[in-house]
Amino acid sequence: MTATRTEAAPDPVASDLIGSGVEGGLMEQVRAWWQRVRSGDMGALPAVGGLVVLTVLFASLSPFFLTERNFANLLNQAATLVMLGMALVFVLLLGEIDLSAGVTGGVAMALFVVLNSTYDVPWPLALLVGFIFGIVTGAIIGFFVARVGIPSFVVTLGLFLGYQGLALLIIGTGGLFRLEVPELIALQNGNLPPWAGWTMLAVILAVSAGTSFWDRARRKRAGVPNRTITLVWAKLAVIAAIGGVAVYILNENRGQSVNAVQGVPVIVPIILAILWVGTFVLDRTKFGRYVYAIGGNAEAARRSGVKVRWVKWWAFVACSSLAVGSALFSVSRVGSIDATVGRDIVLSGVAAAVVGGVSLFGGKGRLSHAAIGALVIATITNGLGLLNLGAGINLMVTGGVLILAATVDAVSRLRGGSAART
Repeated sequence: MTATRTEAAPDPVASDLIGSGVEGGLMEQVRAWWQRVRSGDMGALPAVGGLVVLTVLFASLSPFFLTERNFANLLNQAATLVMLGMALVFVLLLGEIDLSAGVTGGVAMALFVVLNSTYDVPWPLALLVGFIFGIVTGAIIGFFVARVGIPSFVVTLGLFLGYQGLALLIIGTGGLFRLEVPELIALQNGNLPPWAGWTMLAVILAVSAGTSFWDRARRKRAGVPNRTITLVWAKLAVIAAIGGVAVYILNENRGQSVNAVQGVPVIVPIILAILWVGTFVLDRTKFGRYVYAIGGNAEAARRSGVKVRWVKWWAFVACSSLAVGSALFSVSRVGSIDATVGRDIVLSGVAAAVVGGVSLFGGKGRLSHAAIGALVIATITNGLGLLNLGAGINLMVTGGVLILAATVDAVSRLRGGSAART
């Protein structure tokens, strides 16, 4: 028998590509978008609208809200929740949930700081142990959910309770460890030089342009219609405008002493890099397409040949791993760790994703939606704090926003189902 030799990599097929590729000019695209909104597919539009309204409201009520110092503080304050919200998207898209994500990160950080402080383990190795703990936890959850068939709510609730006890055993009741690693403290407390902020914006524009034109080339090779090129230029113009204003404001001196405090917070490019990688995985890989397919209809995905169990397994691993990163940001900001780290934040992470437009029913949402939702919640907390309103008001407002977002999600699904039947 003669072996068959492949001369070149095959061109992409339509099923390997993302987006609808609606033909027509800019106005046709706008009308198609408006039709999707009317049918209930609003995405992050309500969250973006809410963010604008909250910004205008708090700016009118507090003279400190739109200051350079508060803007930088808001970004640092939101980083932990943004990271956790993005972590939870991986399982929410499947129609699952991970209630243990917060305490998983807390235990991972407890292991890290105890190994580093008490046993003199080098901090990179100790941090690696923490992330390995997160990966193993995700694999355990995936095993019980995908293989054994236990609902994710039950499995992760059990770990949520059990890991609180594990954190107490590692750190001890009333124990407190300070973070003594300058490189990690700088994650939430350091700033880039002013020139680095502009370099970051240039890199973002270059990567966004390269990704857009790469997608267009793939669609052309596969014979799939492309959207109008005007949308690419419009997207780049929006990124340049918003990013330029943000970098300019953050490069202003916001210090209150002789030493200048200026520059984009170090955490911002880190979050943006993780957001881009996660979005790439969900939008442009088979794993990502399978996640959306399982969230839309798990049985149909299984019948079409998707390895549902493995996809769920890896989704929980991704969630737990990113949750460790969220806890690292929290510890960096506070500068210390105790046995309560991560105990109260997981529901806020779910709220961030849902407020941003990620569906609790699975199959709909993006990492950027969770990031926007986290910014909404962080803006509420920040603005109410500037107005000297108590934590009770903060929780009530956040809860009301979550209920409203969940209602919008449910109504949009009903409208989408009605439109499909007609």
